[in-house]
Amino acid sequence: MAFQENYLKSVRFEFHRYKTMGEKTFAQLSDTDIHWTHKETDNSIAIIVKHIVGNMLSRWTNFLTEDGEKTWRNREMEFEAPYANKKEMFLAWEKGWKCLFDALEEINASNFDTKIRIREEEHTIVEAINRQLAHYPSHIGQIAFIGKMIKGSNWISLSIPKGGSNAFNKKMFQKDNTSN
Repeated sequence: MAFQENYLKSVRFEFHRYKTMGEKTFAQLSDTDIHWTHKETDNSIAIIVKHIVGNMLSRWTNFLTEDGEKTWRNREMEFEAPYANKKEMFLAWEKGWKCLFDALEEINASNFDTKIRIREEEHTIVEAINRQLAHYPSHIGQIAFIGKMIKGSNWISLSIPKGGSNAFNKKMFQKDNTSN
């Protein structure tokens, strides 16, 4: 498998993994919860999602041909007037991810050397994608952390729960042994 193909496969996997982490958090929360903040100056989950979506639409729309910071993007507004409810937030979330995954589908061996511009700064495709692959998970981690704060002892872990490493590893190693 060529580097480009392997890289894009890996990137799609990681983006899907973080998208799922956000969605597993949303599933545990109410309409009220997505607006919760620890302090008045903090961002709620609804605001963080609005920022992620704004960034996604700007960066991934016409990814190969236009600067990733679109003139129509109003970044400051992403931190005001959050989504009214989970349904509205989730519809926007899906729109952002669709834009991202559609753009990734357009990348192939014939255009992999295209230079991508973000705020007039030139990036290779790998650099531009890695930039977003670092950005979105940092915010999704914030979303999960806020969700865990809200749910407290009712939080359902998104990965291996605290104290569950040994059982998880045992299960994984048994699975490997049964496939031989």
